[in-house]
Amino acid sequence: MKKSLSLLLAGAVLLSACSSPETSQTEASTEPTTEAATTAAAEEPASTEASAQEEGLKDGTYVATGSGYGGDVEVTLTVAGGKMTGIEITGGNETSLVQKRMLPVLEERILEAQSPVVDSVSGATFTSFAVKKAVAEAAKEAGTDFGEITMTTAGPQEEAKELDPVTTDLVIVGGGPAGLGAAIAASDAGLTDIIVVEKLDILGGNGKFDMNFFDLINSKAMIEAGNEMTKEEFIASKESSWDSPERIQAWADGEWELDEWLRGFGVELNYNYGGTNHMAEADAYAGEEILDGMEAKVKELGIDVRTGTKGFDLIVDESGKVTGVKVQNKNNTYDINAKAVIIATGGFCNNKDLLAEYAPGYEVMNTSNQMGATGDFVKVFEEKGYALDHMDTMSVFANIIVPRRDLTGGADLSLEVNAEGQLMVHEGTSLDRGKTILEQTGRSVFYITDQTGYDSFYRIRKHVGLGYYSQGETIGELAQALGIDGDQLQATVDEYNSNVPEGKRAFDQEGPYYGVKVEAANHMTKGGVLANENAQVLTTDKEVVEGLYAAGEVTSTSGAYSAAVVFGRISGTKAAEYILGQ
Repeated sequence: MKKSLSLLLAGAVLLSACSSPETSQTEASTEPTTEAATTAAAEEPASTEASAQEEGLKDGTYVATGSGYGGDVEVTLTVAGGKMTGIEITGGNETSLVQKRMLPVLEERILEAQSPVVDSVSGATFTSFAVKKAVAEAAKEAGTDFGEITMTTAGPQEEAKELDPVTTDLVIVGGGPAGLGAAIAASDAGLTDIIVVEKLDILGGNGKFDMNFFDLINSKAMIEAGNEMTKEEFIASKESSWDSPERIQAWADGEWELDEWLRGFGVELNYNYGGTNHMAEADAYAGEEILDGMEAKVKELGIDVRTGTKGFDLIVDESGKVTGVKVQNKNNTYDINAKAVIIATGGFCNNKDLLAEYAPGYEVMNTSNQMGATGDFVKVFEEKGYALDHMDTMSVFANIIVPRRDLTGGADLSLEVNAEGQLMVHEGTSLDRGKTILEQTGRSVFYITDQTGYDSFYRIRKHVGLGYYSQGETIGELAQALGIDGDQLQATVDEYNSNVPEGKRAFDQEGPYYGVKVEAANHMTKGGVLANENAQVLTTDKEVVEGLYAAGEVTSTSGAYSAAVVFGRISGTKAAEYILGQ
């Protein structure tokens, strides 16, 4: 019994990840956010009342197909003894790394409530909507009508409560690469009582979507490729960084041993494709490999991980020592008292108010950063007198897919054209580029490449395979598929080929050709709280804040994904040494 649902899941996703200006390879989350979707998500969730028919659910297996963000989502609902007993996604094209993490959480909620009228899984809101609506349709076929499921459908509101405090040795706020790296390192250093809180319902931050893990040196893949870099060469490559010499040295030391550490718990980055760029394999992204390994290791170590739990303030004693963190889970708040705290909450790309305040002008653009990057501790740091540094420094990624938020590009040759088929030539800053794109028809432009470009880079091939790109055997067919002026596009390609820039190749004379709508996006906030080489947070007077550490995009750093793991490890190790030395 199949029902076809029409769930309109579109929009540009805002998503922490890390990228170098030349080689960033972050993949998107399935969490799209148009302005309308953002507004709807920000509103108070509206519970949908179930209107169950008296006959209840009839035993059987029911299938409903819904249109999710990555394509159709086919959901199988099993009913036994008049109750929902199982939910399975049996088809579809959703992002597997999100899907496999969100479905167990959502299935537990639906089966416990015996209703699809439950909270969506944060970090996978649109896929949750698709699954909940499909379950509702399947349940209707089974004999129970739960009413209309919308994007704001949520479970019953719980009464707000202040719960009893809990006590631990170390609390880590943030379950992305830095936070999980810190947890594993702290355990390696001898701590056994560790709590990790993550405000979303799934772990991994933006790192889980990354294709590229760069800045890694002394890796097995680099050595086998004969592409080696010394620590001294690495340090020299960071001479334009604003990080202190001591932090750069710690960074180099950490990158040197990072591959061996990752391989110690099964994370293998076996493909080095030039410079310090690494993927898991030639056709497998680094991010999913790293998160899978980190999650498995954290579980093996028995570390207490509390998802859906947001840290919102620090607990500080009269001497200025940090002694814990205040957290919220649903409507429940409580204190976690600890001997040390690590903040690894990411940046603030997904908070337009903070962007307007600290990096004015950038708030007009969308972001490729994950939905949790809202700068939850920025004002906490400021109010407590901790140093904020480089808050106006941004990393802008040239092309994210519209209406998705996947990073794209990387072909050895591409052209960027507007809806009129005219070549875009950008001047000025990355912000200027982003604003110029927003001034074009449809507030976007088109990234086009040829078969040689398709063959040159895995990410293009992956996105074409997933159906994100339009295709045409001729330039005219591609223009028609993209909805742009075909005659002008052909003239633009001809003009380019008649004046090929030195060192570049001509566009292929024969198809197929590929194209996708794109915009520029805020990728990372590079500023944040100031931390030293030991990941200790500093005050505005450059004094160490006792008991407080920070790592990743929440800090002021020129580093990115691998640096987040490096300083996550440092923060966990140093916090453990501090605690065990008391």
